[in-house]
Amino acid sequence: MLRARTDLSVLLQGEEALPLLVRRFREDKASCLFGVMSLWQGVDVPGDSCQLVVIDRLPFPRPDEPLAAARAAAVDAAGGSGFSSVSVPIAAIRLAQGVGRLIRSTGDKGVVAVLDSRLETARGYGAFLRRSLPPFWYTTRPDIAQGALERLSRS
Repeated sequence: MLRARTDLSVLLQGEEALPLLVRRFREDKASCLFGVMSLWQGVDVPGDSCQLVVIDRLPFPRPDEPLAAARAAAVDAAGGSGFSSVSVPIAAIRLAQGVGRLIRSTGDKGVVAVLDSRLETARGYGAFLRRSLPPFWYTTRPDIAQGALERLSRS
């Protein structure tokens, strides 16, 4: 659907080998790279090829991830909160890794858009997750983020 609505080259994980997709993304500044969490580690695209990172949802471990589930169950069984003690810290590390795709060198700049409203609205863990991120300028206003992207496109 996006390919029909834009002139940008849309690169999609799974359509080609990951190293080839990343190379094409790095070389073609008028491209978008879509992928899953496997792109959050080991992908290094410094410079102005990457100016927007979109994270659709907070990266909490899935309930069927055996290690996280076992650790959370043990904390719950001991009277604690497996979610707070296990799932939230895992999400914080993963979120920081995903956000880290944007800033790879000192001259990099851009926008990280987290579309999951829980980053702002969740009492307790939302603030914890925000504190786990690099010291970015923070806004919940889409028009401000869009304005930043427009300014970047002109520079």
